[in-house]
Amino acid sequence: MAKKIKQPLTRAEKRRKRRKTLIIIEVIILIVVVLFLLAWLKFGLISCENLGNITKNELSTDTIDLLKGYKCIAFFGVDNRSNGNYESGNSDSIMVACINNDTKEVRVISLYRDTVLSMKDGTLRKCNYAYNHGGYQEAIEMLNKNLDLDIQAYVAVDFNALSDVVDDIGGVEIDLTEEEAKLMNNDYIGEVAKITGKHSDGVAAGHQTLNGVEATAYCRLRYTSGGDFKRAERQRTVLSQIVNKAKNMSTTQMLKLATDEDILKEVSTSLTPTEIAALASAMKDYSLGATTGFPFDKTTGTYGSKGSLVVPCTLETNVSKLYFFLFNKENYQPSETVHKISQEIIDLTGKTEKSAEVDGY
Repeated sequence: MAKKIKQPLTRAEKRRKRRKTLIIIEVIILIVVVLFLLAWLKFGLISCENLGNITKNELSTDTIDLLKGYKCIAFFGVDNRSNGNYESGNSDSIMVACINNDTKEVRVISLYRDTVLSMKDGTLRKCNYAYNHGGYQEAIEMLNKNLDLDIQAYVAVDFNALSDVVDDIGGVEIDLTEEEAKLMNNDYIGEVAKITGKHSDGVAAGHQTLNGVEATAYCRLRYTSGGDFKRAERQRTVLSQIVNKAKNMSTTQMLKLATDEDILKEVSTSLTPTEIAALASAMKDYSLGATTGFPFDKTTGTYGSKGSLVVPCTLETNVSKLYFFLFNKENYQPSETVHKISQEIIDLTGKTEKSAEVDGY
């Protein structure tokens, strides 16, 4: 039998073979844990921050027992224009991923950045203020306080991380509207390219493969119909695209990913090696379940010096729905802390359950 001649690799195949990166972005849940483990063991280059005592609300015994069955991690996409700086900055992407310890299903919410919530000092502000004012610790405590959660870990990334990841998985398939393409070309792509040092020839309306710069620009689009609600939806779309590709990677491909020192330095997290190892051990069992934006029932308005806000209608009822979405808990009764904040938001805005906008935008 004639020996089969191995065809030489094309230029694109060679380039793809040489690429090595760490998959970690503001929207990756399934792949991040195993890559953290590999990166930690090989290089120790990920910025690991020790969290202090993270506060949470007084919760019922039943609720505490329920939360013990989940690992909840906060993900922050920091828009500080200074790559690698995670001490402060606007957290324009805020996500919470809750992993069911038994089923390995991951459910994700993205918190709208302009949502009015209570800060550490008790003032009502846009929720992305917390990270800018007090970094990841204050941002986590803000989430715990307003949502009755027990988040004890975080991951923060910047523009470079998202752009690099998308490039190294071969891009993401996205359908662009005329409005989205125009804004990306005129405003966002150039800015992202300048920050990341990458290139794009621009995009057009229709179905196409977006590279790292373009996908990052797409995730940042805000001034279209749907505003920030639509932006959060775009981020979840990119999340799903990346997860689907990453789930099909072989073990060998996974092992090749955690060798890019530049990207490793773009990540900040509080996850310890032990926590990462525990999550990574079940990597192939994870599945991305439902994703959604928060709050569910909402309206918008401008309120003096506080600016344009997304108003939960009401926070209390939204937290009850959140518990059903994340934990399958029916008829959850929020804590006294959430009840108090909910009433304060009503007093500020005058908005109740009946004020929620039907179309969600």
